Amino acid sequence: MIDIHSHILPGIDDGARDIAESVEIVRQLVEQGVTKVIATPHYMDGTAFVSSRSHNLKLLAELKEALAEENLKIEVFLGNEIYISDNIIDLLEAGKMTTLADSSYLLVELPLDDEYPNYEDYLQDLMDYGLKVILAHPERYTIVQEDYEVVRRLHQMGILLQCNLGSIVGRYGKEAKRVIKKLAKDKMIFTFGSDIHRCSRTNYLTEAQKKLGKYYSERELKWLLDVNPKKIIADSAN
Repeated sequence: MIDIHSHILPGIDDGARDIAESVEIVRQLVEQGVTKVIATPHYMDGTAFVSSRSHNLKLLAELKEALAEENLKIEVFLGNEIYISDNIIDLLEAGKMTTLADSSYLLVELPLDDEYPNYEDYLQDLMDYGLKVILAHPERYTIVQEDYEVVRRLHQMGILLQCNLGSIVGRYGKEAKRVIKKLAKDKMIFTFGSDIHRCSRTNYLTEAQKKLGKYYSERELKWLLDVNPKKIIADSAN
């Protein structure tokens, strides 16, 4: 499995608090079959979560060194989970934030419990700019839980959907679980991610993949967990 959504860089958002915790989180990913992972710290303009690309690259280098010392065999790339705003393109051009593995794929987050004004227009602007927009965990958004047509419309626009594996095992509540099942049944998901922030007491990634077997064939699941993420890293068309 290739994990395109994780919060493993230390001390810059609500994920790993220090390098030791980063290493332990990655160890858990490796134990559950993850071979490549993209670190996607939050970038939320106007908040404390605005660690720059240059700083994140330094942290990534430190993490890679620590992983090598622990003999953990995994490739780590840099990205961001970017909170929707009207100035994302300006921030990208200024080198403040990062696409996924320096590709044309961009991971974007909407508010969990609210509707951001004109968000569809801003997402369309990003696509018109030439970016392939991936929407993080749509199953967790209240606007989607209350109106499934919202996510269907975004999918029809060309927005790619990344769901959290934890949603299928109930880590984000019954409504997220209900929506991810429907998205899986409707074959609208482009890829999955762990969205891991801290060490977990359970092997939920492995458990989630078993549950997804109800909706996908083995070949289809490989496509979602491996082939599509490889396209992101290689920056190839979807």
